[in-house]
Amino acid sequence: MRKMMMLAAVAAIAATPAMAQSGEGSAWSMDNARGYGSLGYTHFDGSSTGSVTGRMGIDLNRYLAVETEVGVGVRDKDFEVNGVEGTLKHEWDAAGYVVGKLPIGENIQLHARGGYGHTELKRTVAEGSTDVGGQHWVYGVGGEYKLNEDNGIRADWTRRDFKGGAREDLDTYGVSYVRRF
Repeated sequence: MRKMMMLAAVAAIAATPAMAQSGEGSAWSMDNARGYGSLGYTHFDGSSTGSVTGRMGIDLNRYLAVETEVGVGVRDKDFEVNGVEGTLKHEWDAAGYVVGKLPIGENIQLHARGGYGHTELKRTVAEGSTDVGGQHWVYGVGGEYKLNEDNGIRADWTRRDFKGGAREDLDTYGVSYVRRF
């Protein structure tokens, strides 16, 4: 699955120059490239932590974008194992994506994205703290409802597939405000 997603991302990037030559003003033309930013909340399902997440991206054309995201933890999880209390804290996360988009009507757009990132979590118990998390492949789907040409609301599901099986993979769910410029 990961190899297929990476192959699709590489093919999309390689095809971008050819798509840009398909005519001025067409859906594949890069003449309409536009930047966007978003700010929202992401819930980490497996760890029950959360972060404020910001994104910056470029719509290369109507169907393809690239974006980066950075999250800062704002919700920790307290736990108890065998009578020992501890805390799991989401420190930060960052990732880069290639995004395929599918417009559905004028105001709704679906997307699938894949990329690579890093998530930093810290587990603290009486004996001390341990860094958990690490580097991971990221992939997911979502959608955006455009309130108007410049503003929208976005929802995402993203899977963090950690390398080497060092920890359990995480599913995340996010909602954010989007602003195009």
